[in-house]
Amino acid sequence: MTEIRSFLGLAKYYRRFIENFSKIAKPMNELLKDKVSFEWNDKREKSFQCLKDKLTTTPVLTLPDLQKDFIVYCDASRQGLGCVLMQDNHVVSYAFRQLRAHEENYPTHDLELAAVVHALKIWRHYLLGDKCDIYTDHKSLKYIFT
Repeated sequence: MTEIRSFLGLAKYYRRFIENFSKIAKPMNELLKDKVSFEWNDKREKSFQCLKDKLTTTPVLTLPDLQKDFIVYCDASRQGLGCVLMQDNHVVSYAFRQLRAHEENYPTHDLELAAVVHALKIWRHYLLGDKCDIYTDHKSLKYIFT
């Protein structure tokens, strides 16, 4: 159990460079919950191998240029919240997180808004004081942003 916790701790340090990190790590994270018996299955092995591959290959990210505008893409699902920070059609950073227990009951429009809030919190040092475009696939949020 401590080996899994150590590996996930290392992997989480680099999560902003791994697309869909929380979705990939979810099977291994489930082992760390209380009252869960240890069972290493194919799903967890696949999760481990995928994270290992992503940690050992170079991601294609670009350095941010603070003189240019940023674009934020946000999405939410019943598994988690995902965001991508882009500039000039190049990825600057990824941000993903799993839903908390109380968030699993949220309606879709609240989850989509939570993804936007998550992105703004994570990347506030890039976005604060500048204009940015935020894209989400949920139509009801367009009335909030206009």
